[in-house]
Amino acid sequence: MRTTFEVWAPKANTMTLLADGRRLSMSRGENGWWHAQHAELTEDVDYGYLIDDAETPVPDPRSRRQPEGVHALSRTFDPDLFQWQDSGWVSPGLDGGAIYEMHVGTFTPEGTLDAAIGKLDYLVDLGVRFVELLPVNAFNGTHNWGYDGVLWYAVQETYGGPEAYQRFVDAAHRKGLGVIQDVVYNHLGPSGNYLPMFGPYLTEGKSNTWGDSVNLDGPLSDAVRQYIVDNVLMWFRDYHVDGLRLDAVHALHDERAVHILEEMAAATENCAETLGKPLFLIAESDLNNPRLITPRSVNGYGLTGQWSDDFHHAAHTNLTGENGGYYADFDSVGALAKVLQEGFFHNGTFSSFRERGHGRPLDKDVVTARQLVTAIQNHDQIGNRAAGDRLSATLGYEQLALGAVLSLASPFTPMLFMGEEFGASTPWQFFTSHPEPELGKATAEGRLKEFERMGWDPDTVPNPQDPATFTNSKLDWSEVEQGNHGRLLDLYRRLLTLRRETPDLMDPDLRNVRVDYDEAGRWLVMQRGSTAVVLNFADTPREVPVPFGKQVDILLETGPSEVSGDGVQLPAYGAAILA
Repeated sequence: MRTTFEVWAPKANTMTLLADGRRLSMSRGENGWWHAQHAELTEDVDYGYLIDDAETPVPDPRSRRQPEGVHALSRTFDPDLFQWQDSGWVSPGLDGGAIYEMHVGTFTPEGTLDAAIGKLDYLVDLGVRFVELLPVNAFNGTHNWGYDGVLWYAVQETYGGPEAYQRFVDAAHRKGLGVIQDVVYNHLGPSGNYLPMFGPYLTEGKSNTWGDSVNLDGPLSDAVRQYIVDNVLMWFRDYHVDGLRLDAVHALHDERAVHILEEMAAATENCAETLGKPLFLIAESDLNNPRLITPRSVNGYGLTGQWSDDFHHAAHTNLTGENGGYYADFDSVGALAKVLQEGFFHNGTFSSFRERGHGRPLDKDVVTARQLVTAIQNHDQIGNRAAGDRLSATLGYEQLALGAVLSLASPFTPMLFMGEEFGASTPWQFFTSHPEPELGKATAEGRLKEFERMGWDPDTVPNPQDPATFTNSKLDWSEVEQGNHGRLLDLYRRLLTLRRETPDLMDPDLRNVRVDYDEAGRWLVMQRGSTAVVLNFADTPREVPVPFGKQVDILLETGPSEVSGDGVQLPAYGAAILA
């Protein structure tokens, strides 16, 4: 148990530690760090800091626990006390195995990490390789997407707190599942952010979508960057996490010669070497910039992977016919064909939504397909729709099955959003629980403005502050095995097994992907070695030519398919995988 308290507060003239009811004066050290010794600390205590002449303590910026919420005292937590039992776990790294994106609060009725442990066997049986948790750092209120966090080192108490998080990772590893944690370093939430009282964590005048930018390149930014890097290492060392998903890295404003992403990548690489296991970083970025995943040895940032929203947009448009807003450029089978071969659709081309050129080509000699994480549904693309409606709200089984084959037989690293695998009927909406009425009102009004460019009906937008918006978004596990839900789940299981067991489907080399398509006929054939993925996006049957002649075996089909001559007959919205 630690007895020394340290806090970076270059703005402060005096600092006082309030710990278990006692006030202890702190001494100023170098570079804005303050120190205090608590000689009698033998068990966890509640503590906070009094800055200058303040009478109200504020939480520790590096707090590990906030048992009474983000405005209350911090509580000490020693991560080394946990007895790990995951020594048999060997992470495969980002190898193309499927990722399962999960929000702890809506994955189970209880909405806790311990309850999620009870569903791990289900995920093992499904066949995914990693579970990716949406942000779990401390936020104000009882429920939230997680992107309003204000204390990056603390695990949200309503999810179970830090020890429950350790139990979850330990249990996942013992069942053969890796864990990826979604982290947010580009902004802080609107309630409970006391960091500016300590020091220049934020840069006034440089803002992003969510407010002032994090100070990555201004005066005293060295300590802010270290705050981020130390948090990265905390997840790897103290919580045994295998990888991090970095939220909206395009909102990280950094003009220094060594970008913060490169600094994080180098620290992760060093930590992996020290711990003797693979660790990885995946960026969420809409920049279509290959530099993020290009090795540092050739002037890239050296991240392991990044999301490709272009795959989602091309898949969504071809599956649903929706072509408004940012979907406009993707309204063709040819757009999907380009993404499957090039990784990005916008790779230097004109983006009508942005009204400018966008992106840059991937170098297939340097970057592999598995470095791109793709999905036909994810928390953003569902939750940021007006009604939070999933594909299952408007598509039938055949189209959902077609999307599943497209996603899981692609050359990229596929990601599923929880419930996608059984066509969950529940929506996943944007929900908040801000205790401050004015903040709740502003949040609800802000949501309505966001949908203007997409042309969605504002009357379908649920109030984020209504508790029903949260409860309606919880998965209904009673429907999993029923009717077409169970049928779709069986298909996902078979697809994930086939992906793992078929070398062609796990081949990460984009140079080995060949795509033929017919725009008028609305079919597409993706050839990967001696395996072909045949997709019919038309609402009528199609005979699709296949590249192997007559010697064809059907490995998987979503509906009755028949090989005849040099082609395969697919039903409407049908898909097949051939060898």
